[in-house]
Amino acid sequence: MSFNPTKIEWADVTWNPVTGCAHGCPYCYARRIAKRFEPRIDETPLETPSRAFESHGVMCYELDHAVKLSGNDGCATRSTPYPKGFSPTLHRHLLDEPKKTLTPARVFVGSMCDLFGDWVPDSWISEVFEACKRAPHHVYMFLSKNPQRYIDLAQAGKLPTEPNFWYGSTITGPDMPFFFWDKVNTFLSIEPLLEPFTAEGAGEENPLERVDWVIVGAMTGPGSKHHQPERSWVEAIVQKAREVGAPVFMKDSLKEVWGEGLMQELPVIMKSLPGGPPPTPHCKKCDHRGEEKQGKRGTAIRCAYRLYFEPKPVPGRYTRTSPPWCPKRRKQP
Repeated sequence: MSFNPTKIEWADVTWNPVTGCAHGCPYCYARRIAKRFEPRIDETPLETPSRAFESHGVMCYELDHAVKLSGNDGCATRSTPYPKGFSPTLHRHLLDEPKKTLTPARVFVGSMCDLFGDWVPDSWISEVFEACKRAPHHVYMFLSKNPQRYIDLAQAGKLPTEPNFWYGSTITGPDMPFFFWDKVNTFLSIEPLLEPFTAEGAGEENPLERVDWVIVGAMTGPGSKHHQPERSWVEAIVQKAREVGAPVFMKDSLKEVWGEGLMQELPVIMKSLPGGPPPTPHCKKCDHRGEEKQGKRGTAIRCAYRLYFEPKPVPGRYTRTSPPWCPKRRKQP
């Protein structure tokens, strides 16, 4: 559950230092994913949580290391990020991932949880925020169905106001509460769109003028074909957004509703990512990479960066990045 490339169109990667949720939404994709990878009946976690406690009637767990599972023979079979299924879990060993990843990215924080659920301790949220602050070259996007928690944190002075932090509220209809504050970046994720938005008359309040960005998507997964939005609902949202100049991002799930030409707009300040360290040189993409047959099917990788030296072998464990002695790495600040 480190930085993982994602198919979520508005983000580059997902990062899940916390997993699990207690909202119980019937259309939740995250619960289905966790169900696939949690321990089976014949598997046992080789490590126990460093801490287990109850919060707001929900059992929560903390892990300091990645967990492997063992079969009936006691041998390790596989690792899993969900040793406790979809119960809220803090994976403390993943908190350094933003700092380790040098290439700036738009990061969806908590795609497998609601980091701001009532059951999540303030200490967990603070640890995640501090990890983000240690790597300011990324854009961090948070999403919650509990906007009141944003308000509570802001009133307590615990909600960061960094320009690369974005706080989103998930709603499925026009009458659900959402978070807005002029001191931070906020956005709406209207997904799945389950209720109609109507185009209001002139002079009526437009709720979208309070946020900086609007994401719209349809329900996906089992049973979703019976809960698809009408095009007029989406058109009303676009009209409201256009009135206040808020960019609109339509997810691919709206293709059957909207047709071709989905609007996939990003806020201007999000298009240019914060400056950060240069990306790590990659042997696979380097002009100085050389290959040499080794045995019947093997291939040895050699670095010929300095032509007047004999090409230097690259150990197999480094062929997906680059070795520490790479001359291009040493040129980086």
